[in-house]
Amino acid sequence: MEETGTSAQEFLNLIKKARRGKFKIYIGMSAGVGKSYRMLQEARSLLKNGIDVKIGYTKERN
Repeated sequence: MEETGTSAQEFLNLIKKARRGKFKIYIGMSAGVGKSYRMLQEARSLLKNGIDVKIGYTKERN
């Protein structure tokens, strides 16, 4: 789990440097590989550091 903290910290540093929002997409090969878990984990870390987080969801239409 150490990697997640590093990734979130790197993302936070990018946001602080750019002073603009970032768009990040989480992609996985199948259901249950941890996309949502990772997204929420990084969002919590960003929120702790005072960064506003927006999350969206799209679903494929058949």
